Amino acid sequence: MMPADFAAAAAVLAVLVLVALVRAALGKTTPDRVVAVDTINTLVTASLVVLGAAFSQVTYIDVALVYAMLSFVATLFISKYLEGGK
Repeated sequence: MMPADFAAAAAVLAVLVLVALVRAALGKTTPDRVVAVDTINTLVTASLVVLGAAFSQVTYIDVALVYAMLSFVATLFISKYLEGGK
């Protein structure tokens, strides 16, 4: 069973993911959508860290680190593509 503090933190992060998802869907420009998706990726990483702490599982932290690195690289590639650079 997850302690109440961790459950509250996970719930807040889930609500924030939903808010960012709405922003990604309603974003007026493509860069707005990219920023919203990057925010979702950051919140998912934070959620994995909270869950790892709640369940005392180091595996969640490892997955969060790899996910954060892949998310960062993907955001760089998308930004470079939108900029029109080589």
